[in-house]
Amino acid sequence: MYLIKEKMTSTLKDNILSGLTVALALVPEAIAFSFVAGVEPLVGLYTAFIIGLIASIFGGRPGMISGATGAIAVVIGSLVVSHGVEYLFAAVVLMGLLQILAGLLKLGKFIRLVPHPVMIGFVNGLAIVIFISQFEHFKVGHEWMAAPQLAIMFGLILLTMVIIKFFPKLTKAIPSTLVSILVVSGLVVFLNIDTVTVGDMAEISGGLPKFHLPLVPINLETLQVIFPYSLVMATIGLIESLMTMTLIDETTDTRGHGNRECIGQGLANLVCGFFGGMGGCAMIGQSMLNIQSGGKERASGITAALSLLAFILFASGLISMIPIAALVGIMFVVVIATFEWTSIGLLTKIPKSDALVIVAVTIITVFTNLAVSVALGIVLSALVFAWEKGKRISNTTTTDEDGSKVYHLSGPLFFASIQSFNDLFNVQEDPDHVIIDFMNAHVHDHSAIQAIDALTAKYLSNGKEIHLRHLSPECKDLLKNAEFVEVNILEDPHYHVASDKLA
Repeated sequence: MYLIKEKMTSTLKDNILSGLTVALALVPEAIAFSFVAGVEPLVGLYTAFIIGLIASIFGGRPGMISGATGAIAVVIGSLVVSHGVEYLFAAVVLMGLLQILAGLLKLGKFIRLVPHPVMIGFVNGLAIVIFISQFEHFKVGHEWMAAPQLAIMFGLILLTMVIIKFFPKLTKAIPSTLVSILVVSGLVVFLNIDTVTVGDMAEISGGLPKFHLPLVPINLETLQVIFPYSLVMATIGLIESLMTMTLIDETTDTRGHGNRECIGQGLANLVCGFFGGMGGCAMIGQSMLNIQSGGKERASGITAALSLLAFILFASGLISMIPIAALVGIMFVVVIATFEWTSIGLLTKIPKSDALVIVAVTIITVFTNLAVSVALGIVLSALVFAWEKGKRISNTTTTDEDGSKVYHLSGPLFFASIQSFNDLFNVQEDPDHVIIDFMNAHVHDHSAIQAIDALTAKYLSNGKEIHLRHLSPECKDLLKNAEFVEVNILEDPHYHVASDKLA
């Protein structure tokens, strides 16, 4: 999926240094997302610490970074505006409980239902979202920076990207991303370059997060307010986390544990809600940054979370001096590594339906949110699959010794293939005795049963005798229980059909 496949080998030093690098990148992201959600910057920072620490310890994917995310921030903004931050904390607690329940019910396995074109669209869409989000740093308020400031910004970004690209050729003992931050920050400080720093965004100093019960009425009305938000947050959080886990699995050629990740994310959000956090999930950009910097074990995520807390408590002055340009440059490198560039060339080589799914999911991810894009992508892929399968019902005909015409069906019979099934028969011109053989056909749903019933009714209404051969006992029961026309069913096989009659 990515340009370079990473092997799952890293030392403790690699993980600690990588975690430190990720912690530096988490600071402006957490602050930016707190602004989107309409909460104080410390809320976002505490969220990144709590989610990052607990998910790294209890989650199902070593090396994956979790924290405050834009996908969650966009959802909760309206709740904060309409009901206040205390309702947000309650919604985050419920979000965590829903995610833990999903893990206990082993729903993490359903990530396997996501088709590969949807996965590619998700990756490309998120890469574009990360790329677009960085341009907020080129503004002062709602206005673009002046030309000299923009020139300095682009110059520092380019320097950051060049260091990340070429420093590993000298040595891989220190992550190139960390080196880029140190070099660019030092350059800005010693040359007194006028550029935006982390400290210009918000005050990040504070104490330890404190336990806090959400100050909301405990009644049905409160549940009605927060449940829709909690459900959407839990769904988006799990989808993004599980899909990020899958991408890291492919990058590192290892396998995470989806159900454990659901429980880990749920526990993290549950605790987060009780400590005044805004909720979060896995972060694809920071996770890929961590993997590329050598952080492939749990120690990297734990280091990132603890380092972030240390920055808040003891090093806020130093963190405040980091140029935003350095962090933007790092994220641009992550975007380049995240986007599936080969998919552009594949669009003209793969089936048009797959190309459509990739493009649609990419666009929907950019303009809506992850949950909507993945859901619509799965639905679109399922409809394409049903359409293609529906065209594969076929038939050959023979004549028995007694003159009966035998239709030998082949292929799946379900709602999408009903029209093709009906087109196979010529009731008016067929002889008086007809046999339909289902040996090589499979009746999948109740729509197929109804189509069989309608066909037999046509033959009988024309005074012709019809026999159904090799239907399953379940199909036979459905025909009789539904008071379908009398038919003679021969040599039944054994298979099941999905039907609301048996629900």
